Amino acid sequence: MLEIRNLSFAVEEDGNEKIILHDLNLSIENGKFVVITGPNGSGKSTLARLIMGIEKPTSGSIWFDGKDITDLDITERARLGISFAFQQPVRFKGIRVKDLLRLAAGKNLTVSAACEYLSEVGLCARDYIDREINSSLSGGELKRIEIATLLARHTRLSVFDEPEAGIDLWSFQNLIRIFEKMRREIQDSSIVIISHQERILNIADEILLLSGGSIRKRGTPEEIMPGLIGRSGVCEKLQ
Repeated sequence: MLEIRNLSFAVEEDGNEKIILHDLNLSIENGKFVVITGPNGSGKSTLARLIMGIEKPTSGSIWFDGKDITDLDITERARLGISFAFQQPVRFKGIRVKDLLRLAAGKNLTVSAACEYLSEVGLCARDYIDREINSSLSGGELKRIEIATLLARHTRLSVFDEPEAGIDLWSFQNLIRIFEKMRREIQDSSIVIISHQERILNIADEILLLSGGSIRKRGTPEEIMPGLIGRSGVCEKLQ
C-alpha cells in the first residue's frame, strides 16, 4: 500500500518560491489500477518522480507497505519493489534485450523464461531477444520491452509517467491491451499511471484529478469521466 501524507513540493523560480504540490494526502491500496490525470502543469509528473525518489519533497512523507521511504533513494525503493517507467524509455547501447530482462529479474533467466516476458507484452521473442536496446527500436517497442522488465521484476508498485507519449496509434493500441491484461491479473501489487488519454482512464479502478497541486476529485471512471471531457489538457483521444 502506498500512502502519501501532507506532501508538498516547491521550486525556486526567478527568486520566488513556486509551489508545485501542496499538502497532498492520498493512499493507493494493493490490487488497484489507478490513473492520475489533470491539466498540464498540475504536478502529475512531479508526483510520479516523488514516489520513485527522483525528486525529494519539500515537506511531508511517503510510506510504502507501512515503511517510511521518504529519505530512501531510487535504488533502495527499487529493492522494495517500486518500479518507474519514464515517458521516454532509456536506450542502452551494447545491452541486449535478454541481458536487460536478466538484470531486471536479478537472476540468470533462461532464454525461454526471458522470451515468456516478451510474449506477455506482445512481442515475437525470437525477433527481439538478441536485439540491442538502441535506436533501431521504435518508441512503441521500447515501451513494451520496458513493461516486460517490470514484469520480470515482479514489482509491487509500478508507476508509469505518460506511457502514451511518443508512440504511434498501432503501438498505443497494443499498450492498451497490455494495460487491460495487467489490470485483470493484478493481485497484491498496484499500478499508477500518469495520463490524460481517455482509453487509459476508462480502464482504471480509480481516477485521481490533480489540479493546482492538489487532488480535486477521486472516483471511478463512471463518476469522474463526465466532468473531464472537454477540459484543457485532459481526456485527449488518440484517433
